[in-house]
Amino acid sequence: MIPAVDALLKDIRNKRIAPVYLIHGDEPFYLDRIAEELEKIAIPVAERGFNQFILFGKDTDVGAVLNYARRYPFMAERQLVIVKEAQQMGGITDKSALTLLEDYALNPLDSTILMICYTREEGKPALDERKSWVKAFGAKGKLLGIKKLYDDKIPDWVGMYCREQGAKVSPKACQLLADHIGNDLKRLAGEIDKILINLHVGEEISATTVERLVGISKEYNVFELQKALAQRDIVKANQIVAYFGHNPKDNPLVVILAQLFSYFSKVLLVQASKDQTDKGLAPLLGVNPFFVKDYLSAARTFPLPKVADILHAIRRADARSKGIDTPTMNEGDILRELVFEVLH
Repeated sequence: MIPAVDALLKDIRNKRIAPVYLIHGDEPFYLDRIAEELEKIAIPVAERGFNQFILFGKDTDVGAVLNYARRYPFMAERQLVIVKEAQQMGGITDKSALTLLEDYALNPLDSTILMICYTREEGKPALDERKSWVKAFGAKGKLLGIKKLYDDKIPDWVGMYCREQGAKVSPKACQLLADHIGNDLKRLAGEIDKILINLHVGEEISATTVERLVGISKEYNVFELQKALAQRDIVKANQIVAYFGHNPKDNPLVVILAQLFSYFSKVLLVQASKDQTDKGLAPLLGVNPFFVKDYLSAARTFPLPKVADILHAIRRADARSKGIDTPTMNEGDILRELVFEVLH
């Protein structure tokens, strides 16, 4: 759990509720989780029909939201107004509308809880916390920005989420889920929830469990490709590449290249480190100590100049996948050529 998110959720569960909230960032999983927690806690079930309003930015504007916020609750102590995907709200970039929103945030109605959930859209800048209307929410309520987790933090997040649900999980299972699904926390949580439904009481989530219930091939996945490359197993590596080529939708090249680049970047770090112990390398690589031996093995297989060449080859493959230099190559051919360069 992100500490700031954990603290905010604890406040809500303990009914230390602020009059205004502005939560923003590029991690919708946590934005939704905070909003859902407030929905469960803020208003008694019997009063929600007339005093709980869940709005969506594309269907409303700043003026309408303020009208909701300024109304008084119906036969109740307070009301809740949540605006999701507020980045699509009408007037959210209009100076006069934002001035009205700022004025309300500085002088909120005691009987209203207003939460604005602002998701940063891909390719657009993050919400600027230096703006006066944003600061107003922090002055009178709660302002929280949540950044997307880095890829190397995803296995730890998987482990944390499983433990929160009361389940044991192996390091390999965490890594396998992270490699297969990526950093989409909503999808990861959904897949883990699906696994938990099918687990026996007390059963650990193992790599085999993940392969069986998530639909990942036991023999043909990026984890096994990395292992085959580290062992210079030409036959196995080419079998996996052929499988990927026949199943491109389940094995998108962009994801495979990102994972291979991350893997060989860590191999490079191993070679550059003076400390070659599991305990010393694990924090450097950002991996569970269980996996350090795999990187040490790869570091022995590929000398430093070769690893540098491999990283350049992955970059070239990425450029080709975007149609640069060789627009006629398909994903299977690009990956096949990359694996040949790695192994020869």
